[in-house]
Amino acid sequence: QVQLVESGGGLVQAGGSLRLSCAASGRSFKVNGMGWYRQTPGNQRELVAAITSGGITNYADSVLGRFTISRDNAKNTVYLQMNSLKPDDTAVYYCNMGVITGWNHYAYWGQGTQVTVSS
Repeated sequence: QVQLVESGGGLVQAGGSLRLSCAASGRSFKVNGMGWYRQTPGNQRELVAAITSGGITNYADSVLGRFTISRDNAKNTVYLQMNSLKPDDTAVYYCNMGVITGWNHYAYWGQGTQVTVSS
């Protein structure tokens, strides 16, 4: 069993910055792709940013140039640096990891962390 633990959310004023972290723990696993999603009430969860095991990144148009995703493979951790935050960025942010254990591949989700941007 693999667990993802998120940290770093909170309340920030528009124009400010936050850094989210998500660490995976467990036994005998390897992490493939990693990503961050966000969800607001009544809406579907949407992809914010993703990073492959080789470091290739992909961003939603709405965060391009403001957010940066990175990973530390030794720590099985993914980060999301969020700069120039806007009220529209307010959401619950979830990390997601593709985890390989043995011959199986699973998608795991973090518990979610609230990000609130005030105007």
